[in-house]
Amino acid sequence: MTKTFASPLPIDVVLDELGRTLSASNTAVLVAPPGAGKTTRVPLALLDASWTKSKKIIVLEPRRIAARASAERMAKTLGERAGETVGYRVRFGSKVSRATRIEVVTEGIFSRQILDDPELTGVAAVLFDEFHERSLDADLGLALARDVQTGLREDLRILVMSATIDGARIAKRLGDAPVIESEGRAFPVETRYLGRKPDAPLERQMADAIAVALRTEAGSVLAFLPGAAEIRRTQNMLAERVHDASVEIVPLFGALDAATQDRAIAPAPKGHRKVVLATSIAETSLTIEGVRIVVDSGMARVPRYEPDIGLTRLETIRASRAAVDQRRGRAGRTEPGVCYRLWDEPQTASLAAYTQPEILSADLSTLVLDLAQWGVSDPAALTFLDSPPAPALNEARSLLRELGALDADGRITDEGKSLRALALPPRLARMIVDSHRLGAGREAADIAAVLTERGLGGDSVDLEARLDNFRRDRSPRAAGARQLAERWASQVAAPLTPPHQRGQGEAIPSTGVMLAFAFPDRVARNRGNGSFVLVNGRGASVDPASALARRPYIAVAELTGTAASGRILLAAPITQTDIELRFANQIETDDEVVFDRAAMALRARRRKRLHAITLSEAPLAVVPSMAAARILAEGLTGAGLDRLPWSKPLKQWRDRVMFLRAAQREGWPDLSDTGLAAEIETWLVPALSDATSLKDFSPGDLSDALMALLPWNLRARLEREAPTHFEAPTGTMLAIDYQAEQGPTITVRLQELFGLTAHPSIAQGRVPLVLELLSPAHRPVQVTRDLPGFWRGSYAAVRSDLRGRYPRHPWPDDPANAPPTRRVKPRGT
Repeated sequence: MTKTFASPLPIDVVLDELGRTLSASNTAVLVAPPGAGKTTRVPLALLDASWTKSKKIIVLEPRRIAARASAERMAKTLGERAGETVGYRVRFGSKVSRATRIEVVTEGIFSRQILDDPELTGVAAVLFDEFHERSLDADLGLALARDVQTGLREDLRILVMSATIDGARIAKRLGDAPVIESEGRAFPVETRYLGRKPDAPLERQMADAIAVALRTEAGSVLAFLPGAAEIRRTQNMLAERVHDASVEIVPLFGALDAATQDRAIAPAPKGHRKVVLATSIAETSLTIEGVRIVVDSGMARVPRYEPDIGLTRLETIRASRAAVDQRRGRAGRTEPGVCYRLWDEPQTASLAAYTQPEILSADLSTLVLDLAQWGVSDPAALTFLDSPPAPALNEARSLLRELGALDADGRITDEGKSLRALALPPRLARMIVDSHRLGAGREAADIAAVLTERGLGGDSVDLEARLDNFRRDRSPRAAGARQLAERWASQVAAPLTPPHQRGQGEAIPSTGVMLAFAFPDRVARNRGNGSFVLVNGRGASVDPASALARRPYIAVAELTGTAASGRILLAAPITQTDIELRFANQIETDDEVVFDRAAMALRARRRKRLHAITLSEAPLAVVPSMAAARILAEGLTGAGLDRLPWSKPLKQWRDRVMFLRAAQREGWPDLSDTGLAAEIETWLVPALSDATSLKDFSPGDLSDALMALLPWNLRARLEREAPTHFEAPTGTMLAIDYQAEQGPTITVRLQELFGLTAHPSIAQGRVPLVLELLSPAHRPVQVTRDLPGFWRGSYAAVRSDLRGRYPRHPWPDDPANAPPTRRVKPRGT
């Protein structure tokens, strides 16, 4: 293949080899560094190959701006305008004609094309440009194209191109396809590492670096930041640092309209310089004339889908080595350049080699529905470079079955085909179809346009405010979105529901209702101060200053964060009446009995619930039952068994049983708090069968319930071995304290034990009682477990100390043989 071009590019040296390869093989992988010219040179070079036979070449680009720009550049190379030999198809705009031989399309457009026309009629080759970005649509497109090639169209050529891909791995998945490598960049790029201060805002450091680059280098600047918010803040800070009127500072990110994006990549006027503040949208396939300086933050913002909570959150991460290499290459597209990096050189080695494929972290519902349309239920049947994760696949299948798009066997249904026809995520397609049946298909399509086009209608969290702005917006981008929405609405084949069959609700559903058709799991109830609980049980919040924070119910379109504390990004109000009307088949009414710890009583209520949210509740009278008794028992146990109506005798009885359990173990029940709590079904629940409150439970009821735990054969033993009292020699009945720390204890005046020669004991004599001996004034004088030893020993010292203070009380020399007494000596004796 010989084709000459006016201006040489590094890729030119491999074009003949590429032509020969594709003549002999139907697959190939082209690895070419940034700036080599593969995007705009390869399609033109292949156009006249013998195997094209005047058919089209499809070139896939990851972004609309890249598709338009590369098509315009190729057309300019041919001395034509876009739409002639070279055209493009993107959302909100296409330029093609009957003469078009090269169509540059976004990856999502191609997925629709091949699904609608599996033979790719009239297509000679499909070129996957910048495949290293590994979008979900690119992976799907390649898998489907390979399936067509191996099953229907052996003559179809597939060429995968990128500057930073693992060419050998891709080649192997494509049946050991030949790999062609282009060496050398267009121009050399010097790399300077600036480091980064962790305690300083990224935007300030970027603004400082850009300002330095402008002072020290010639040419325009392309700066990479993670997102639109950082771009805006950097733009404001730069305006304070750069006062040169010849320097224009412009943003470049996906939410901008096409005209604004085109102005950003247009060459600066003669004598002027441009600073383009861009997201990763500018990493590949764009040549911005005059740019020879790149300032790279080293950060990127990527979506991460979490199937366990059904949310996609944006995560700011360090860019991969492949990505920063692509960014660096932007500085050498038209002349030698310089790249400033906001990190230290050794950190480059620690970056991930490649950007994580989207298929590993995306919502796979659209992919699964597309595969079902293709007739495939298991992605393993196709050539995917990375297998989709099982949790995300299961979540997608579950959602699609819920939406009626798949049957139980994973096959696409007629309803699923109608959803797929709208070229939208299944949730949004479901919204338009259901709303259309109620006469609001066009309104729902507007919602879909705002949801799928970031920034359209502004950035208000209130969807109704965004819709108002969108409908008033007269920009080309908004006009294109309205045309697309109109096309979606017109494509719905579902019949309208006659007004008399629509129920008692609104004739036309509200914005919140339509949103709930798409996200029924994200209807939410206000918990106060901007905090909401969603139908799926997750928590999320909205800015308390927002009007939505005061709405009783909302339907949520977008949220981010964790399952426990999500942040609502976009929502619309919905009324309880709407919820009860539209989701009547999912609403459950149940009677709930709960324990009120403050009142120590049961409370009953009738609740109407939509899964995790309560729509209404009303109090009910509590009817005694075993189920109610169980709830009351659990509540009382949780509040603490000490709250039960214990009498003093019952406490002692419990202590006596626990004493014998500790002393003998066998047979004696566990009456500790832990033991009783574990057995409430045995003793407490039956005792509460007629109660609904602690007030209904008397000390006698508690005593009967607990004493029933002691087997009959142990009751007599309890009285013998753990008596309630000890009878002193004087006949005084002394209560035994079984709770005493030192063991079962009695407190007795010393004189009442005179004549007692054996120490008193319980538990068949195995456990001596602890004797707290008192003076005649009932003051402690001695504690002993050996009364005979006390008589023989320390009694003499006690007698010597006390008899002077208590002369009227007897203090015999031999207390073991003296008569016990409770009286004092008569006066004069």
